[in-house]
Amino acid sequence: MPQRLTESAKDFLREPVLAHVASVDAKGQPHVTPVWIDVDGDDVVFNTAEGRVKTRNLRANSNVAVSVVDPNDPYRVIALRGVVTEMSHEGADEHINLLSHKYLGVDYPNRREGEQRVKVRIRPERVAMQPQ
Repeated sequence: MPQRLTESAKDFLREPVLAHVASVDAKGQPHVTPVWIDVDGDDVVFNTAEGRVKTRNLRANSNVAVSVVDPNDPYRVIALRGVVTEMSHEGADEHINLLSHKYLGVDYPNRREGEQRVKVRIRPERVAMQPQ
């Protein structure tokens, strides 16, 4: 049964802290990338683009791990494992702008011509947070 994020964990994920998302490639090798992250209800959400390694990996294998470390307190940590329940283009452009405002204070400035954004939703199955 999936574990729910505590309110404390949700509050932490609403802060502009970088997360590291680990996916698994076709050869079974881990692939880790830093991402901007947020929460939506009990789910963790991030944004990427079509054609990226993590997008391909997550479509082939929905298992994912996420870690977040507070840059101001390296002992404040969230580590979770979960499953990608949705990868959607719908609302993805708006979502990357929301994340960009959270992290940079402006609309997303790094868009590439022809880029198609993807909003990724993760349902946590195991969550560990320090401190509790």
